[in-house]
Amino acid sequence: MSFDFLQDKDRIFTNVYGFQNWGLKAAQARGDWDKTKDLIALGNDKIIDEIKASGLRGRGGAGFPTGLKWSFMPKEAPKDAKGNPRPSFLVINADESEPGSCKDREIIRHDPHKLIEGALVAGFAMRARAAYIYIRGEYIREAETLQAAVEEAYAAGLLGKNAAKSGYDFDVFVHRGAGAYICGEETAMIESLEGKKGQPRLKPPFPAGAGLYGCPTTVNNVESIAVVPTILRRGASWFNGFGRENNHGTKLFQISGHVDKPCVVEEAMSIPFKDLIEKHCGGITGGWDNLLAVIPGGSSVPLIPAEQIMDAPMDFDGLKDLGSGLGTAAVIVMDKSTDIIQAISRISYFYKHESCGQCTPCREGTGWMWRVMEKMRTGDADIGDIDTLFEVTKQVEGHTICALGDAAAWPIQGLIRHFRPEMERRIRERQGGGSDAMMEAAE
Repeated sequence: MSFDFLQDKDRIFTNVYGFQNWGLKAAQARGDWDKTKDLIALGNDKIIDEIKASGLRGRGGAGFPTGLKWSFMPKEAPKDAKGNPRPSFLVINADESEPGSCKDREIIRHDPHKLIEGALVAGFAMRARAAYIYIRGEYIREAETLQAAVEEAYAAGLLGKNAAKSGYDFDVFVHRGAGAYICGEETAMIESLEGKKGQPRLKPPFPAGAGLYGCPTTVNNVESIAVVPTILRRGASWFNGFGRENNHGTKLFQISGHVDKPCVVEEAMSIPFKDLIEKHCGGITGGWDNLLAVIPGGSSVPLIPAEQIMDAPMDFDGLKDLGSGLGTAAVIVMDKSTDIIQAISRISYFYKHESCGQCTPCREGTGWMWRVMEKMRTGDADIGDIDTLFEVTKQVEGHTICALGDAAAWPIQGLIRHFRPEMERRIRERQGGGSDAMMEAAE
């Protein structure tokens, strides 16, 4: 199987490594803010139709079709109790807190004008009055750069009244979060923006019906919004030409762990895993025979063992077929030096720590799962505890308001599915070395 690597001429993020200045003039030289007025002149419905035709799916993890999500926004402004029209809002999720994920920060600190122009165009398409960019609290320098870029855009007449001379009024606000992973969930983010505790809301109503301040709202990831102007300039068919059916476009992959050169790189969707690592990361440390497992989409998706991941297409459907997911495309590579049980236990602690505590299965289950994972790590458990642990993950998964319960359950499920023999071996060693009686008890 041969794969056509993404050529430089097709890259959307041409300053992802920060070799050039992030400022407005440099961004315009790279093609940003080029005839933005003409893009807006396409009209609301035409822009949404183009994004639908491009095949763009949300880049924040869930992979929901972006154009379809935009189309849920009301075409006529709903009225409040007094009969006054209520505004609509775009909320941009820059609360990048998934362990392993680090793409949005590169966009914000090196190419912020792509995001700001995208916010204007996407906001216009959805008839939004303003965009709120909710940025992770720990991204201090990134937030400073983003705020400065927004001020540059206002000074140049690209935002505010008659934005980019389009006849459309549009504002962009930068909102600093306080470092809570749960605020990456769209309704928890809306709650936090309103000044409340960041806890997910029950749905329905969905944000497109009642979101920020009770007004129609769409929440999109940074990368999802930043690619929009380029898609409109080059055409939906251009973007649609990359990747397999239903998995189109280019994508920022973030590769960390046991590779020779960890990096963030833009590549075509559906690139085989081995090609991605060989081309951009210089291979696995110690060679391909040393690969143990890969978490392909950030810490919340189940791991995939080495023998299954090699030729897997890095896209939504290809990884779903392997019982995992693309997520944010945060690829965490683990070689055979990794204590795989300890790694998953550490992830379990993260989700236990970040649970907002609103739902009982998540509040109680994440702590319980982490404590049992620690017993698995030391071997201080019984063989039967493995099945009990798996059963509890199923009681947590799908029984919470948001997906944090799923995110806590899936890494453990992946570990048990693929590395159960290692878990059993560690328990037997701890208990004194696999006597016949122990083997019989385990069976």
